[in-house]
Amino acid sequence: MSQPPAAPPLVVHNVRVFDGITDQVSEVRSVCVKNGLIVEEGSAGPDAVMIDGGGRVLMPGLSDAHVHLFAAAATMPEMLLAPTGVLYYKALAEAGRMLMRGFTTVRDMGGDSACLRQVIDGGLFPGPRIYPSQAAISQTSGHGDFSDVHQASALFGGTPSRAEALSFMRVVDGRERVLTAVREQLKRGATQIKLMAGGGVTSAYDPLDTLQFTADELRAAVEAAADWGTYVSVHVFTDEGIRRAVEAGVRSIEHGLLADEETIAMLAAEDVWLSTQPLLESDHTFANPDSVAKNRQVCDGVGDTLARARAHGVKLAFGTDFLLDPAESHKQGEMLTRLTTRFGFTPTEALKIATSGNAELFRLAGERDPYRHAPLGVIRPGAWADFLIVNGDPTKDITLLADPETNLALIVKNGRIHKNQLS
Repeated sequence: MSQPPAAPPLVVHNVRVFDGITDQVSEVRSVCVKNGLIVEEGSAGPDAVMIDGGGRVLMPGLSDAHVHLFAAAATMPEMLLAPTGVLYYKALAEAGRMLMRGFTTVRDMGGDSACLRQVIDGGLFPGPRIYPSQAAISQTSGHGDFSDVHQASALFGGTPSRAEALSFMRVVDGRERVLTAVREQLKRGATQIKLMAGGGVTSAYDPLDTLQFTADELRAAVEAAADWGTYVSVHVFTDEGIRRAVEAGVRSIEHGLLADEETIAMLAAEDVWLSTQPLLESDHTFANPDSVAKNRQVCDGVGDTLARARAHGVKLAFGTDFLLDPAESHKQGEMLTRLTTRFGFTPTEALKIATSGNAELFRLAGERDPYRHAPLGVIRPGAWADFLIVNGDPTKDITLLADPETNLALIVKNGRIHKNQLS
């Protein structure tokens, strides 16, 4: 798809800058943009659009390392019954809302979002940069198996579930089928691969303690992804599942909220990412009592897991994982603030995780990274021009980001202004 016309050069002056790396905001300065990139001061040219930041703080756009654009925008009945086109339109609308919350980059960990990335990057609709995983890959009876309990496996002549028909999940068993499933997602535009390696809260057949995919199946996924220069992440909560995944070569653990001290230390030693969420039990509601109990168990582990990861220096990524309850997605920014208000991180620690930190994880996609030609998550010459201006100083009061409608005065992505409340 062709690229949109470049936005005009832009100069934002009279701002104090949090660059995504250092702990302090700068003295008052200017940030200049040309051809979608941040450039040296004074090099934007005489025809640049001028914006006065009024002494406010300018910071990199936020990122979310674990979203589901389709599932966040729809309820379970809609996912099961709505025409497929409706789900795509709702996902596209949710992408626009994420951008208006200040999230300029997201990693989609299950859903057919490569097509959304194309139309957004082509300038046809507003939305964040997207790193798509395409369908998350699950074993039979695993976290991604949403088939009927009496429905035969496809291997035994059954038909795919609705989740598979929507390319939200792919259910396979055995090394050869795992290889095919990984390659299928890469063919469809995945920048990284997502597997289900343990039990989950929303799924019907798998207690949290279950191990999913054999070590050989996990290694097969890692090998197929590595052949394309990218990596595998896995959904898993428990120690044994995490260790099996790490030993197979997985680079990112999604959730991991029941990990003990020894397992967290292993992640640090092996340089494996913990991509997790500062969840509260109230974030999700479930009709199924089993899911209610599993949700409570997972949320009870958040505080200890984050504290251990911080103490051991594990590479932490921030994500939200909202799904099947569109009324809750507005809490995306609030979830980031919980790192500080509930779990002991300083505001600058939390901001660095959600900017330059997440960007480092995204870079593991290597040659599959569609945005690899410039840095993300930082404010410096040569970086992508994705930034926010905040009414207030988020390095002192991160709760400002929980109310983006009020507190984000300017949203710029790829050098293009998407919101401007300044003169």
